[in-house]
Amino acid sequence: MKKIATFLFLIPFIIFAQQKSTYKVAVVAFYNLENFYDTIDNPLVNDDEFTPNGPRNYNSNIYWNKVEKLATVIAQLGTDTSPDGPAILGVSEIENDTVLNDLIHHPLLKARNYKFVHYDSKDARGVDVALIYSPKYFTPIASKPLFVALPGGSKNGYYTRDILWVKGNFDGDTIHILVNHWPSRLGGEERSAPSRAAAAAVCKAQMAKISETAPNAKFIIMGDLNDDPTSSSITKVLNAKATIDEVKPGGIYNPWTNLYKKGIGTLAYQDAWGLFDQIMINYPWLTRAQNGYTFYKPYIFNKTFLVENIGKYKGYPMRTWDGLTYRGGYSDHFPTYLVVVKKVN
Repeated sequence: MKKIATFLFLIPFIIFAQQKSTYKVAVVAFYNLENFYDTIDNPLVNDDEFTPNGPRNYNSNIYWNKVEKLATVIAQLGTDTSPDGPAILGVSEIENDTVLNDLIHHPLLKARNYKFVHYDSKDARGVDVALIYSPKYFTPIASKPLFVALPGGSKNGYYTRDILWVKGNFDGDTIHILVNHWPSRLGGEERSAPSRAAAAAVCKAQMAKISETAPNAKFIIMGDLNDDPTSSSITKVLNAKATIDEVKPGGIYNPWTNLYKKGIGTLAYQDAWGLFDQIMINYPWLTRAQNGYTFYKPYIFNKTFLVENIGKYKGYPMRTWDGLTYRGGYSDHFPTYLVVVKKVN
């Protein structure tokens, strides 16, 4: 099995002090929250197993323990670099706004005054994506869900998660965020690949539409893509590049490719690591000749307490569930985040 890399977190102002410049730091993160359901049966979706009468015996004690576990992770996420934690946090596998409200009002997070943007989608399992943000850094201007039409299906077919588009003011800089949870690999990677390509095409189309009137717009594409950085949905449909030097105006940079090629991942399956949880940025984030934030470095948040220490999943992310048995972990995915910086006059 490939090894998990342990990153050393360096505070950017120490590095940049050698250049006699002062930089403001912000953290942009993504986290798959793994089956973050409330305990109430929703007759419109297939959530029966996450109810007190379901096969998981899902109850309030388990639910509130799950809230605390997730809050524990988010409270520490990125704080080695920025004490404020994530300024922007995309999340997936959340059932509704109830679970989001409980999460952001947990005592570990309440002082950050987090807000969120969320829309219900028609996903069969009833899970959605959302954007949690700190008003200290980010103010939404506009948002909407983007429907993903799957190959061979339409409104009469089966549904996947919508993509969440949010336009906002990021500390004086207008940015566009696309939060994703692309279709799974159920049925096999190759057979399901067209569905993820369709989701990638929706992102690409939204970026192209906005770029027609705002050619220098900044985009962040984040999410559980159910594909690795080398998959065709990313390298061909999005045409994302693995190195900064390859990225031209209009292009996308994927900072996770080289980490993945080194065997570093965010989730494990059959003793092989995948890196599905990615955050990509476009060309305007890469130039220092601007007043807004620029890209600095990617991180996988894989501290020891998040790593399974017993059983068949030893070494994997410590998951919430082992089959139908409550394991009491955090998530079967590690969170990821980017550090972005901007020069302070």
